[in-house]
Amino acid sequence: MTRTFLGSVMLLVSLLCHAQTVYDITRFGAIGDGKTDDAIAIQQAIDRCTADGGGVVLVPRGHTFICGPVRLKSNVELRLEATAVLKATPDERAYHLSAFGANEGEGMMWLYADDAENISITGQGTIHGNGIAFMGAELDDSYELKPVTTFDPRPHVLTLTNVRHLTIRDVTICEGAYWTVHLIGCDEALIDGINLLNNLKIRNGDGIDLDHSKNVRISNCHITSGDDCICLKNRREFEQYGSCHDIVVTNCVMTSRSCAIKIGSENMDSIYHVLFDNCVITASNRGLGIQNRDEGTVTDVVFSNIMLDCRLWSDVWWGKAEPIYVTSYPRANGNHKDANWRFPKGQIEGRCGEVSRIYFTNIIATSENGCFIGGDTPDKVRQIYINNVKLNLRPSIRYASNVFDKRPCKGEGFVRDQLYGIYIEQSKEVFVNNLLVDNQIPGYQGDVRHP
Repeated sequence: MTRTFLGSVMLLVSLLCHAQTVYDITRFGAIGDGKTDDAIAIQQAIDRCTADGGGVVLVPRGHTFICGPVRLKSNVELRLEATAVLKATPDERAYHLSAFGANEGEGMMWLYADDAENISITGQGTIHGNGIAFMGAELDDSYELKPVTTFDPRPHVLTLTNVRHLTIRDVTICEGAYWTVHLIGCDEALIDGINLLNNLKIRNGDGIDLDHSKNVRISNCHITSGDDCICLKNRREFEQYGSCHDIVVTNCVMTSRSCAIKIGSENMDSIYHVLFDNCVITASNRGLGIQNRDEGTVTDVVFSNIMLDCRLWSDVWWGKAEPIYVTSYPRANGNHKDANWRFPKGQIEGRCGEVSRIYFTNIIATSENGCFIGGDTPDKVRQIYINNVKLNLRPSIRYASNVFDKRPCKGEGFVRDQLYGIYIEQSKEVFVNNLLVDNQIPGYQGDVRHP
C-alpha cells in the first residue's frame, strides 16, 4: 500500500511539474461574438504568456473570435479547442504589415511571428482566413481580384519568419485570401495532421509555402488550394536566410487548381535534399512540378509512391494538366512589380539555374496530357530518372491535349506539338525505365519524344 501511495504521489508531482500555464483569451477581454475585433485581447494573452516563460494561449470552444493582425511569440502554444474559430477581420484597413517586407504588392500579414523559437499552433479548432470577403465578383472558374497598385491588403493567414522549433498540428485552416502557411527562413518545423481547406476559386491561395526553410516535415495533411498546395521556393525578398533544403512530405492528400506539388517558380538560391512520398493528388491542374525560373538550382529531389489525376480546369491557372513537369527557363523580362522584385536589384532580365538529379519512382497518373521536361539550353535540365511510371491518358472534353505550358518565361509560353507520354525539349540524360502508357486520346504519337 505504501509503495502504491508513494508512486501515486510521485506521478502527481511529475504531472504538476510538467503542466503548462494556460492563458484563456477571454480572461484578457476577448468576447468571441463574431463581430468584435478581439486582436488586442489576444495579443495581451500572448504577451503575458511569453513574458512569464511560456505556456498555452487558449482559444476556447463555442466562440468565433474576429481579429486583426496578431503577433505570435516564443514559447507560446496557441491552442484552439474544438468548435473554436479564429477569423480574420474583413476590415482591410487593419492590415498594414507587408508579408514580403518592402514589397507591399503581394499581401499583408494576419497571424505572424518573427525571430522566435518554440511556437506551436494546435487543437481541433479552426483558423479562418475570411478569404471571400477580400475578393471581387465570383466568376465561373475563379474570383476577380480587386484592383491594386503597390499595396495589396489581402491578408496571408500565417507568416512565420526565422522561427526555430515550430509545430502546427491537427488544426483546420481554411479560406485564405492569399498564401496560407508561409515559412520563411524557418528551421526544424513540423506540420502534421492539419486540414488546410482553401476555396478553389481564390487565386494566389497557396497552401503551404516553404521559403528559404530547412529541416521541415509535413505529414498526414489534407490540402485543397486554388493555387499550389505545397510549394518550395527561395524568394528574393528573404535572401539572407539562404537555401531551402532537407524537406520531407509524406502521407498527404491534395487538390489544386494550379500545381499540387511545386518547386519554384521563385528561386534565387538552391533547393536540395527533398522527398515527397506516399501522397494522393486529385483533380489538379498540374501534378508534380519543378518550375525553375531564376538563377537558383534544384537538385536531389525524389517523388515516390504517388497517385495523381490531372485535368485542365481553365486558362486562368498555369499548367496544361501535365502530371510530371520538370523545367528551367528564364522568366520573362520584368516590368512594374516584377522588375522590382523578381530580378536581381537593378536588372530587368534574369537567368535560370540547373535542375538535376530528379527522381520519379512508382507514380500512377491519370491525365488529359502527357509529361513535359524542358530547359532553355540542353545542359540546364539533366539527370532526370523516371522509373515504374504508369500514365493513363484520357481525352479532354474542352481542351487540346498537345499543348504544354512553359510560363512564366521569355518568348512563347506554350509548346504546341503532337501528343506523347513524355515530351522532352532541350534536356539531356533523361532515363526512362518501365514506362507504361494506356492511351485513349486520338493522335497519340508515342511514349517518349526526345529530339
